[in-house]
Amino acid sequence: MRPQRRRTTALTAAALLTTGLAVSLTCVPSAGAVAKRGDSDRFHASCRTTIEGSRATASCHNPYPEADRIRLHVECARWWDIDADSAPVEVGPAGYAELTDRCWKEIREVWITHERP
Repeated sequence: MRPQRRRTTALTAAALLTTGLAVSLTCVPSAGAVAKRGDSDRFHASCRTTIEGSRATASCHNPYPEADRIRLHVECARWWDIDADSAPVEVGPAGYAELTDRCWKEIREVWITHERP
């Protein structure tokens, strides 16, 4: 009975660690998307990013009446692995977009940038 309890504890700890790796990051606006004084910041699509192994996915929904141009940026952990930047995708009012990119090995960081079209 005792080895099974240890195995259950080890599996639970492993499950918690792996779900912690599938991190949901917040959207970070780029320097070009910073709102000026008096300018409404109501064009950023709400985005959710997930990391599963070496693949990163961003799911974005734009609830605002103005379009938003989004890009997915993936920084790979290995020095020889090329970082990935997606092409800009315009998400119209009430639109939805899903961007996916990957590294050969581990992912260090993932973020989204927003621009006005």
